[in-house]
Amino acid sequence: MKLQSFLFFLFAALSETDAFSIYRHCSPRASTLSSSLSPSSLTTSTRLAMESGNFEQSPTGQSRIHGNQREPTIQELSIMDDMITKLMKAKPYELPTAVSKAIRVVSSPRFFMRIAERVDIATSEVEKAQLSALASNLVTTIEAVVSTTEDKLDDRARGVETIVKAAAEPGSGEFLVPLSSERLDAMRTALKKIDPLDQDEGFLTTVDAWMNKSHLDGLDGMVVILQKVLQIYAGEAIKRARVELQANVGAAVSGETQSKADSVISQEETLGPKPAAAFMDKLMGMDTDLWDMEIKKEFATSKDGGVTSQSLISEVQRTMEAVVLGLENGSMAQRVQAEFLKELVTRIEKLNA
Repeated sequence: MKLQSFLFFLFAALSETDAFSIYRHCSPRASTLSSSLSPSSLTTSTRLAMESGNFEQSPTGQSRIHGNQREPTIQELSIMDDMITKLMKAKPYELPTAVSKAIRVVSSPRFFMRIAERVDIATSEVEKAQLSALASNLVTTIEAVVSTTEDKLDDRARGVETIVKAAAEPGSGEFLVPLSSERLDAMRTALKKIDPLDQDEGFLTTVDAWMNKSHLDGLDGMVVILQKVLQIYAGEAIKRARVELQANVGAAVSGETQSKADSVISQEETLGPKPAAAFMDKLMGMDTDLWDMEIKKEFATSKDGGVTSQSLISEVQRTMEAVVLGLENGSMAQRVQAEFLKELVTRIEKLNA
């Protein structure tokens, strides 16, 4: 079974609409952006517009992340319902943390519309009262979260600006698209210097807002650069999560003592990572434009013990199940990382066709 079918409910959020993608290129030609087009001029669009109906009109509300610009699918409504039920049962002091983890979904008008729809179809008066109370509590909670989120977004904007500035040519300060390998390496280095805890929803919201603003202003070259930021983020986040997953294998060895689990891990470390796992890590740490060449080269050596398409697909599937599906449902982190892996699967299947 193909990975897309296995994960249909998640990839439905990344439907083939005309929405913007972290892989879609605005223009095939090279372009130059003057250094006067500093990303710092875009920081005003990074604020979350929560007041009344302004969310959908804001640069942040009009997301450029693939799949964020349309009516929710049945699968996404199911995710919303699960989130509403969990929030409804949560204690008041748990709401701020829960809301901050999924601020884009929870603060959207569509989420409140779904609560209203749930009130209309609820048969229990108790459930109706709980849903109404949740709506009221969410308004207050969102206001409190946004007041602190705006300060966080300013910090995240500085981090994103550091990465984008690394894409500029050292001598002229211009942004030359397509980016050279040296500029891409500089961007990756800049991202690695940012604390992983700061590469959160605020960080991704900032990139999304800048990408939307650049798109509206016709700055195709800047859009491509910001797409690269998301690609680099996704690769590094997935690679880091895979390392953390391996470090926690001991706790996942069911029915065995910790000493036995440690022994299993020690044996795996002695043997080294499996070829498919090692190659997967390599792909996560390189520019996606080089994927096809590297995959072709690796598949050409499959008869000599190299990686096969099946083993690589299995490694991607394992990563999706263990890493991406464990992220907050509907979060931008999940969307970006899922699209990143979806693109990898598409490349593998295309080259293996």
